[in-house]
Amino acid sequence: MTLATRFHSIQVGALACWQSRPSLTRRRLLAVANADDLPGSSSGASIVWYKHDLRVDDHPGLVAAASQQLTVVPLYVFDPRIISGLSDEMLDLLLFALEDLKKLLKDQGSDLFIGFGSSEDVIMKIVNEVKATQVFTEEDVDYNTRRVISIVESRLSTTFFPWGSSKIRLWRAPFYDFKDMKGMPASYNTFLKLKLPVSNPTAAPTLPILNIGLERGDLPTIDDVKSYLNNESWTFMKKISAQDILRKKHHKEVVKKEDLIGGPNNVLEISSNVTVVHKMKKSNSLFASHNGSQVKGGTDAVLNALAGYLRYLEGTGRDDWQEVHDKMGMAESRNGASFGAIFGASLYFGTISRRRIHYEAIKYEKERNAGFLSPFGYSSPTVATTIETVCSMEWYRLLAYKSLYQNEGTCSIRIWRWRGFLIQYTVAGQEGPPVLFSHGFGAFLEHFRENISAMAESGHRVWGITLLGFGRSEKPNILYNEPIWAELLRDFIVDVVREPVHLVGNSIGGYFIAAAGAFWPSLAKSLVLINTAGSVDPNYLYMQLAERRPSSGFAWMGSRLLLLYLRLRATDILKKCYPTNPERADDWLVDEILRASYDPGVIAVLESVINFKLPVPLNYLLDWFGGKVLFIQGVRDPLSKSQKRLSMIREYCSLATIKELDAGHCPHDELPEEVNRLLRDWIRTAELSNQMERNS
Repeated sequence: MTLATRFHSIQVGALACWQSRPSLTRRRLLAVANADDLPGSSSGASIVWYKHDLRVDDHPGLVAAASQQLTVVPLYVFDPRIISGLSDEMLDLLLFALEDLKKLLKDQGSDLFIGFGSSEDVIMKIVNEVKATQVFTEEDVDYNTRRVISIVESRLSTTFFPWGSSKIRLWRAPFYDFKDMKGMPASYNTFLKLKLPVSNPTAAPTLPILNIGLERGDLPTIDDVKSYLNNESWTFMKKISAQDILRKKHHKEVVKKEDLIGGPNNVLEISSNVTVVHKMKKSNSLFASHNGSQVKGGTDAVLNALAGYLRYLEGTGRDDWQEVHDKMGMAESRNGASFGAIFGASLYFGTISRRRIHYEAIKYEKERNAGFLSPFGYSSPTVATTIETVCSMEWYRLLAYKSLYQNEGTCSIRIWRWRGFLIQYTVAGQEGPPVLFSHGFGAFLEHFRENISAMAESGHRVWGITLLGFGRSEKPNILYNEPIWAELLRDFIVDVVREPVHLVGNSIGGYFIAAAGAFWPSLAKSLVLINTAGSVDPNYLYMQLAERRPSSGFAWMGSRLLLLYLRLRATDILKKCYPTNPERADDWLVDEILRASYDPGVIAVLESVINFKLPVPLNYLLDWFGGKVLFIQGVRDPLSKSQKRLSMIREYCSLATIKELDAGHCPHDELPEEVNRLLRDWIRTAELSNQMERNS
């Protein structure tokens, strides 16, 4: 049996188990401990289950396991539930990181065991073979990973072991010395006033020599992993970018039927420009590919690249650091963006911890200043960027934990890790047609507070997502543009929903779902555009979606003035958007919008929004989609001339259905009962029509 075939057979069992996974209990959430607090065991072996912590230094779980001087079994499992959303480049970087981790462990007389399939099956097998009494693993905020941990815990707790019991031991590497999650402020501005110290990283432990005859497993090749994970045809949609699709639309390329992606409405072949990882010819290169910017390898490689990054202003005669400096120039799409572009994968896989990066940056800053830290800021922009980035990442991780532990909104929150960034979403309903809500500018998933639960209760499965850069989702320092949000929606549907949905979007969220439906038609059963952004233009000229649209001086100043204006006039602005029912613009909605305005990274979002072109008119997007479209328009919208807009829609989007409401810019929240009724009727009709088309 080939490795690829073995992968496929294992996945079938893993996915079957996935259907009946339990949720992580409150008891386990409260059982998280630091290394010093982790309970030990007087006998037996310990398993250290690696996931996003591929290192030996600053690893509380490994420290706790090694401190008992017993058998320690480091383990990594290629579990499709955890890694299936990774791109080919990220999978390649994962293998580099695992290769280096395995070498580090071997240097200590240990080794990294490799498993394939469901984590619970692999772990149970090793637990029985080494008589393990505990499994150390890092707690996670990502929903899928948490569910996998919960399944492992359930299997361990319900299995009889002759030697006693085997338990999950969760750990964290806290960035701040902060334990009161209930008392954590939801505002970053308030959080900074606490002036919490950053915890120092811990040293790598000395591991006991590993003398067991257990099969340790080999690292697979990238081709083996890809053939295993890419077994579903529609996941190939993730391999073609919005940019490539728009380019092909412009050139009107004719493709063969066998090259179609996703369905009969999608006449696009896989682009020849799909990102391919070209291995570096130089064996000592710090990067995995010529066209990529992510550092490859384990902790030592990352620390070397970080040293070069921090010393950018000093120049260098070293080839490896010069390579880092060259990548910085290519990745600096906006000030400070190069750090995430270079070290994002390293932080995602945990080859280095956030607090280790902070420690190294502060150490370098002290070296530059004779051992002192200035109260007036950092002496180097690279130091400032490094520290700001890891502090920002830690804030969003804490905010995610706060949302999981102490939900302050109207929906139960889950976390999805997308391209390394933390995205908040919610799910409601057990059966019925699937629906996904996408909010507008400055909003978040709870803006559909009266729609999500109501639609679920009326027989729908409902998802709501807070888009990257908004609400309590992460706001990384990147150059935001239209493809990012369209591709985020695409990946969410493919990786989380896992079936086509009825897409519902308000304002700019309406434009994003229209783009997603246009570029990947088989993802959407229908589109519902509620006071959508985007123009209607019969004389469209091709405009390429800009992947690098540098921030201008106007955007820099405009974003800061806009932020100040929004903070000062948030209540008035919202109430004007709710002319029929202004009391719906309540204190909770205003407070949450203001809360988000203080989050780190919000300026990057505003600068990008000011630069927005929304290049493809709605009428073209809807023509490319070719499916069923409903416009819901609040005719008292203060942000647009509704009647003129409706006239253009009727003329140039003739196949769309239009419903007018006596409401402002957010009818779904201003008149939720009326909008819910329209949605139920629309989805029922669309489902019947789709069924008839399938049967004909």
